[in-house]
Amino acid sequence: MALPPFRADHVGSLLRPAALLTAREDHTHGRISAEELRTAEDEAIRQVVAMQAEVGLNSATDGEFRRTSWHMDFIYRLGGISSAPDDAIKVRFENPDGVIEFTTAALHVDGPVRLTETVFADDFSFLRGVAGSAVTPKLTIPSPSMVHYRGGPAALDPAVYPEEEQFWTDLSAAYAAQVKGVYDLGCRYLQLDDTSLAYLNDPAQRAELTARGDDAEHQHLRYIRQINAAIADRPADLRVTTHMCRGNFKSSWAAAGGYDFVAEALFSELAVDGFFLEYDDDRSGDFAPLRFVPEGKQVVLGLVTTKRGELESKDTLKRRIEEASRYVPLDQLCLSPQCGFSSTVDGNSLTYDEQVAKLALIVETAAEVWG
Repeated sequence: MALPPFRADHVGSLLRPAALLTAREDHTHGRISAEELRTAEDEAIRQVVAMQAEVGLNSATDGEFRRTSWHMDFIYRLGGISSAPDDAIKVRFENPDGVIEFTTAALHVDGPVRLTETVFADDFSFLRGVAGSAVTPKLTIPSPSMVHYRGGPAALDPAVYPEEEQFWTDLSAAYAAQVKGVYDLGCRYLQLDDTSLAYLNDPAQRAELTARGDDAEHQHLRYIRQINAAIADRPADLRVTTHMCRGNFKSSWAAAGGYDFVAEALFSELAVDGFFLEYDDDRSGDFAPLRFVPEGKQVVLGLVTTKRGELESKDTLKRRIEEASRYVPLDQLCLSPQCGFSSTVDGNSLTYDEQVAKLALIVETAAEVWG
């Protein structure tokens, strides 16, 4: 395919190399300067972009190597949003061995939400320079939904937003400014990462939202409207996708359930060019919700798991692609991992070589399916 998403693609984050993790630790403890850390990041990004090109991918990210997490590094750089360390949030994750908890500071909207600078501007400019003409540089940022899903109405200072509607207007305007900013830097492939639209398929997650005062049964409709408002004025040559998964932290997950609850509105109304969907195990449900995908939209099937190193069977991948094609034409399908390999700095439980093998498998399988 000439335009993204590509037949063989990936979500964004990649395992941090040991040297980079050491540099981050050294910087935290004052052993190296911010400039020295950035030099270490630059070198790691050069290497990981070269790896993506070598395995045959048409797009490349910087692996999110400069971030601690896939979303909060971005969100905290929006004007009006601050960390609330005294108000911790605990997120429950599961894996085959049991339950783990991820504890982090809550966020607080204590001023009008606005874009004070193009977030990740220097990071994307560096990626674009490293990518050159070999691959298309892709920027990943959290969707507007993630600013709200994290704390809900309670995160809004009533002195700033006595009515929630103005918050939504300001949030979408800030994102629209971000979209314009990265486009002006040369970005032509932007991905909005959004766990909320997948979490909302889980009845347990909807119950939690209802308990805190949200309208859980209609939350996805609000999120769809706000994403659409954020990207409504994007230039015609900027391709925008969204990625939806059910949690990805140290090879663990936070939610379960197929896409059925949100599918009709999501696929028919969200004005993106492609959907990266998690489909690596039974938690993801079946392909039936794809029947709502309209002509002209691409579906990137996340059939290759990033949660473990075992390599999938190429025949199994081809069979599952065929199954999905019963609901949406084969020409509208692509292939990728189900999520990033390292949504936080911690990374999932697999090796660098296993990560590369999975990316290569995706490229090889896509070539055999689509030519």
